[in-house]
Amino acid sequence: MPKRRQLRAFDLRQIEGFSSLIGVDEAGRGALAGPVVAAAVLVTREFLEGRWALAKSGRVNDSKLLTAADRRELWVEFEALASQGLIHAHYGVAGVEEIELFNILGATKLAMRRSLEGIYAPEAFERKTEPDLFAAIEVRREFRPTVSCRVLVDGLALRRFPYPHTGLVHGDARSLCIAMASIIAKVQRDRLMHELEARVPGYGFAQHKGYATEEHRAAILRLGRSPHHRDVFLRKLLAGRPDPAQMEFLAESGEV
Repeated sequence: MPKRRQLRAFDLRQIEGFSSLIGVDEAGRGALAGPVVAAAVLVTREFLEGRWALAKSGRVNDSKLLTAADRRELWVEFEALASQGLIHAHYGVAGVEEIELFNILGATKLAMRRSLEGIYAPEAFERKTEPDLFAAIEVRREFRPTVSCRVLVDGLALRRFPYPHTGLVHGDARSLCIAMASIIAKVQRDRLMHELEARVPGYGFAQHKGYATEEHRAAILRLGRSPHHRDVFLRKLLAGRPDPAQMEFLAESGEV
Protein backbone atom coordinates (compact mmCIF):
# COMPACT_ATOMS: atom_id res chain seq x y z
CA MET A 1 0.00 0.00 0.00
CA PRO A 2 1.20 3.58 -0.55
CA LYS A 3 3.08 5.20 2.31
CA ARG A 4 1.35 7.93 4.28
CA ARG A 5 3.30 10.74 2.62
CA GLN A 6 1.88 9.62 -0.73
CA LEU A 7 -1.78 10.17 0.21
CA ARG A 8 -1.66 13.85 -0.75
CA ALA A 9 0.13 13.08 -4.03
CA PHE A 10 -2.50 10.45 -4.85
CA ASP A 11 -5.31 12.97 -4.39
CA LEU A 12 -3.50 15.53 -6.51
CA ARG A 13 -3.55 13.00 -9.35
CA GLN A 14 -7.22 12.12 -8.74
CA ILE A 15 -8.39 15.73 -8.73
CA GLU A 16 -6.91 16.42 -12.16
CA GLY A 17 -9.67 17.89 -14.34
CA PHE A 18 -12.02 18.55 -11.40
CA SER A 19 -12.49 21.53 -9.13
CA SER A 20 -12.81 19.36 -6.01
CA LEU A 21 -12.50 15.85 -4.66
CA ILE A 22 -14.71 14.15 -2.07
CA GLY A 23 -13.61 11.14 -0.04
CA VAL A 24 -16.26 8.95 1.61
CA ASP A 25 -15.78 6.20 4.20
CA GLU A 26 -17.75 4.48 6.97
CA ALA A 27 -17.30 3.05 10.45
CA GLY A 28 -19.28 0.34 12.20
CA ARG A 29 -20.35 -1.79 9.27
CA GLY A 30 -19.18 -5.02 10.91
CA ALA A 31 -20.33 -4.34 14.47
CA LEU A 32 -22.97 -6.31 16.35
CA ALA A 33 -24.52 -3.17 17.84
CA GLY A 34 -24.92 0.52 17.27
CA PRO A 35 -25.31 2.64 14.14
CA VAL A 36 -23.20 2.75 11.02
CA VAL A 37 -21.61 6.17 10.47
CA ALA A 38 -20.27 7.55 7.21
CA ALA A 39 -18.33 10.73 6.57
CA ALA A 40 -17.52 12.78 3.48
CA VAL A 41 -14.64 15.24 3.14
CA LEU A 42 -14.29 17.66 0.24
CA VAL A 43 -10.87 19.04 -0.66
CA THR A 44 -9.68 21.33 -3.43
CA ARG A 45 -6.37 21.60 -5.24
CA GLU A 46 -5.69 24.76 -3.29
CA PHE A 47 -6.02 22.83 -0.05
CA LEU A 48 -3.88 19.92 -1.29
CA GLU A 49 -1.15 22.37 -2.28
CA GLY A 50 -1.60 24.55 0.80
CA ARG A 51 0.32 24.93 4.04
CA TRP A 52 -1.60 22.43 6.18
CA ALA A 53 -1.51 19.62 3.61
CA LEU A 54 2.18 20.16 2.94
CA ALA A 55 3.14 20.25 6.62
CA LYS A 56 0.67 17.97 8.37
CA SER A 57 -1.06 15.57 5.99
CA GLY A 58 1.62 12.96 6.71
CA ARG A 59 -0.07 12.43 10.10
CA VAL A 60 -3.28 11.29 8.41
CA ASN A 61 -3.85 7.60 7.80
CA ASP A 62 -6.55 4.93 7.78
CA SER A 63 -8.34 5.51 11.10
CA LYS A 64 -7.83 1.88 12.18
CA LEU A 65 -4.06 2.43 12.12
CA LEU A 66 -4.16 5.51 14.37
CA THR A 67 -4.55 5.71 18.13
CA ALA A 68 -7.73 7.13 19.61
CA ALA A 69 -5.76 10.16 20.80
CA ASP A 70 -4.37 10.76 17.30
CA ARG A 71 -7.85 10.56 15.79
CA ARG A 72 -9.30 13.02 18.30
CA GLU A 73 -6.43 15.45 17.73
CA LEU A 74 -6.90 15.30 13.97
CA TRP A 75 -10.68 15.76 14.39
CA VAL A 76 -9.99 19.06 16.15
CA GLU A 77 -7.71 20.13 13.32
CA PHE A 78 -10.30 19.14 10.72
CA GLU A 79 -12.88 21.26 12.54
CA ALA A 80 -10.51 24.22 12.38
CA LEU A 81 -9.90 23.65 8.66
CA ALA A 82 -13.64 23.48 8.03
CA SER A 83 -14.29 26.65 10.02
CA GLN A 84 -11.75 28.41 7.79
CA GLY A 85 -13.45 27.09 4.66
CA LEU A 86 -10.36 25.11 3.64
CA ILE A 87 -12.27 21.81 3.58
CA HIS A 88 -15.92 20.80 3.80
CA ALA A 89 -16.89 17.79 5.91
CA HIS A 90 -20.05 16.11 7.11
CA TYR A 91 -21.08 12.80 8.61
CA GLY A 92 -24.26 10.77 8.23
CA VAL A 93 -25.75 8.13 10.52
CA ALA A 94 -27.99 5.14 9.85
CA GLY A 95 -29.46 3.62 13.00
CA VAL A 96 -30.16 0.04 14.00
CA GLU A 97 -33.76 0.26 12.79
CA GLU A 98 -32.53 1.26 9.33
CA ILE A 99 -29.94 -1.52 9.38
CA GLU A 100 -32.74 -4.01 10.05
CA LEU A 101 -34.94 -2.46 7.36
CA PHE A 102 -32.39 -2.07 4.56
CA ASN A 103 -29.70 -4.58 5.69
CA ILE A 104 -26.21 -3.40 6.56
CA LEU A 105 -25.19 -2.61 2.99
CA GLY A 106 -28.30 -0.55 2.35
CA ALA A 107 -27.90 1.30 5.65
CA THR A 108 -24.25 2.00 4.84
CA LYS A 109 -25.24 3.51 1.52
CA LEU A 110 -27.90 5.57 3.28
CA ALA A 111 -25.35 6.95 5.76
CA MET A 112 -23.03 7.76 2.86
CA ARG A 113 -25.84 9.59 1.06
CA ARG A 114 -26.50 11.66 4.15
CA SER A 115 -22.84 12.55 4.49
CA LEU A 116 -22.68 13.70 0.86
CA GLU A 117 -25.92 15.66 1.09
CA GLY A 118 -24.53 17.41 4.16
CA ILE A 119 -21.75 18.88 2.04
CA TYR A 120 -23.86 20.08 -0.86
CA ALA A 121 -26.98 22.17 -0.42
CA PRO A 122 -30.28 20.61 -1.56
CA GLU A 123 -30.35 22.74 -4.71
CA ALA A 124 -27.25 20.86 -5.89
CA PHE A 125 -29.42 17.78 -6.41
CA GLU A 126 -32.06 17.20 -9.06
CA ARG A 127 -35.11 15.38 -7.75
CA LYS A 128 -36.26 12.31 -9.63
CA THR A 129 -39.62 10.56 -9.35
CA GLU A 130 -38.70 6.90 -9.72
CA PRO A 131 -38.29 4.99 -6.43
CA ASP A 132 -35.03 3.43 -5.32
CA LEU A 133 -33.81 1.34 -2.41
CA PHE A 134 -34.75 4.08 0.05
CA ALA A 135 -38.10 5.06 -1.47
CA ALA A 136 -39.81 4.38 1.85
CA ILE A 137 -38.12 7.36 3.44
CA GLU A 138 -37.17 9.84 0.77
CA VAL A 139 -37.25 10.65 -2.94
CA ARG A 140 -34.23 9.68 -4.97
CA ARG A 141 -31.86 12.48 -5.90
CA GLU A 142 -29.37 12.64 -8.70
CA PHE A 143 -25.99 14.06 -7.71
CA ARG A 144 -25.49 17.29 -9.62
CA PRO A 145 -23.09 19.54 -7.74
CA THR A 146 -22.84 23.12 -8.87
CA VAL A 147 -19.09 22.66 -9.38
CA SER A 148 -17.25 19.80 -11.03
CA CYS A 149 -16.41 17.22 -8.41
CA ARG A 150 -15.09 13.67 -8.23
CA VAL A 151 -16.35 11.34 -5.49
CA LEU A 152 -14.07 8.56 -4.16
CA VAL A 153 -15.68 5.88 -1.98
CA ASP A 154 -13.61 3.46 0.07
CA GLY A 155 -14.09 -0.10 -1.16
CA LEU A 156 -15.77 -1.44 -4.27
CA ALA A 157 -18.09 0.77 -6.30
CA LEU A 158 -21.63 0.70 -4.93
CA ARG A 159 -24.58 -0.63 -6.92
CA ARG A 160 -27.86 1.28 -6.88
CA PHE A 161 -26.15 4.34 -5.45
CA PRO A 162 -27.53 7.50 -7.03
CA TYR A 163 -24.33 9.55 -6.97
CA PRO A 164 -21.60 8.97 -9.56
CA HIS A 165 -18.49 7.78 -7.76
CA THR A 166 -15.30 5.76 -8.04
CA GLY A 167 -14.76 2.82 -5.71
CA LEU A 168 -11.26 2.56 -4.30
CA VAL A 169 -10.26 -0.65 -2.52
CA HIS A 170 -8.16 0.19 0.57
CA GLY A 171 -8.91 3.81 -0.24
CA ASP A 172 -8.42 4.89 3.38
CA ALA A 173 -4.75 3.91 3.02
CA ARG A 174 -4.35 5.49 -0.42
CA SER A 175 -6.32 8.74 -0.53
CA LEU A 176 -5.93 11.67 1.85
CA CYS A 177 -9.57 12.77 1.68
CA ILE A 178 -10.85 9.20 2.22
CA ALA A 179 -8.49 8.78 5.18
CA MET A 180 -9.78 12.06 6.62
CA ALA A 181 -13.35 10.80 6.19
CA SER A 182 -12.46 7.52 7.89
CA ILE A 183 -11.17 9.42 10.92
CA ILE A 184 -14.28 11.58 11.18
CA ALA A 185 -16.58 8.56 10.86
CA LYS A 186 -14.64 6.60 13.46
CA VAL A 187 -14.46 9.42 16.02
CA GLN A 188 -18.15 10.22 15.67
CA ARG A 189 -19.19 6.59 15.95
CA ASP A 190 -17.00 6.10 19.03
CA ARG A 191 -18.74 9.08 20.61
CA LEU A 192 -22.14 7.57 19.88
CA MET A 193 -21.07 4.25 21.39
CA HIS A 194 -19.88 6.03 24.55
CA GLU A 195 -23.34 7.59 24.78
CA LEU A 196 -24.91 4.13 24.44
CA GLU A 197 -22.74 2.88 27.29
CA ALA A 198 -24.24 5.52 29.56
CA ARG A 199 -27.78 4.67 28.45
CA VAL A 200 -27.41 0.88 28.42
CA PRO A 201 -24.66 -0.11 30.88
CA GLY A 202 -23.33 -3.62 31.21
CA TYR A 203 -22.44 -4.43 27.62
CA GLY A 204 -19.15 -2.52 27.49
CA PHE A 205 -20.04 -0.43 24.44
CA ALA A 206 -17.48 2.22 25.38
CA GLN A 207 -14.70 -0.37 25.26
CA HIS A 208 -15.46 -2.60 22.26
CA LYS A 209 -17.66 -0.12 20.35
CA GLY A 210 -20.18 -2.85 19.54
CA TYR A 211 -17.79 -5.24 17.80
CA ALA A 212 -17.77 -8.99 18.39
CA THR A 213 -15.17 -9.26 21.12
CA GLU A 214 -15.25 -12.17 23.55
CA GLU A 215 -16.41 -9.86 26.34
CA HIS A 216 -19.22 -8.46 24.20
CA ARG A 217 -20.46 -11.89 23.15
CA ALA A 218 -20.44 -13.02 26.78
CA ALA A 219 -22.42 -9.94 27.83
CA ILE A 220 -25.05 -10.60 25.16
CA LEU A 221 -25.47 -14.22 26.27
CA ARG A 222 -25.71 -13.04 29.89
CA LEU A 223 -28.00 -10.03 29.46
CA GLY A 224 -29.75 -10.72 26.16
CA ARG A 225 -29.90 -8.26 23.30
CA SER A 226 -30.47 -4.58 23.87
CA PRO A 227 -32.54 -2.34 21.57
CA HIS A 228 -29.23 -1.22 20.08
CA HIS A 229 -28.15 -4.65 18.88
CA ARG A 230 -28.61 -5.78 15.29
CA ASP A 231 -30.93 -8.80 15.25
CA VAL A 232 -29.66 -10.24 12.00
CA PHE A 233 -26.10 -10.23 13.39
CA LEU A 234 -27.10 -12.00 16.61
CA ARG A 235 -29.34 -14.86 15.51
CA LYS A 236 -26.76 -17.62 15.70
CA LEU A 237 -25.26 -16.27 18.89
CA LEU A 238 -28.58 -16.02 20.75
CA ALA A 239 -29.62 -19.44 19.43
CA GLY A 240 -26.57 -20.85 21.20
CA ARG A 241 -24.83 -21.60 17.91
CA PRO A 242 -22.18 -18.91 17.53
CA ASP A 243 -20.23 -19.11 14.31
CA PRO A 244 -16.58 -18.53 15.31
CA ALA A 245 -15.47 -17.77 11.76
CA GLN A 246 -18.20 -15.16 11.31
CA MET A 247 -17.51 -13.59 14.69
CA GLU A 248 -13.80 -13.36 13.94
CA PHE A 249 -14.55 -11.74 10.59
CA LEU A 250 -16.87 -9.21 12.17
CA ALA A 251 -14.36 -8.38 14.89
CA GLU A 252 -11.59 -7.84 12.35
CA SER A 253 -13.71 -5.72 10.01
CA GLY A 254 -13.28 -2.68 12.23
CA GLU A 255 -11.18 -1.49 15.15
CA VAL A 256 -12.32 -2.61 18.58
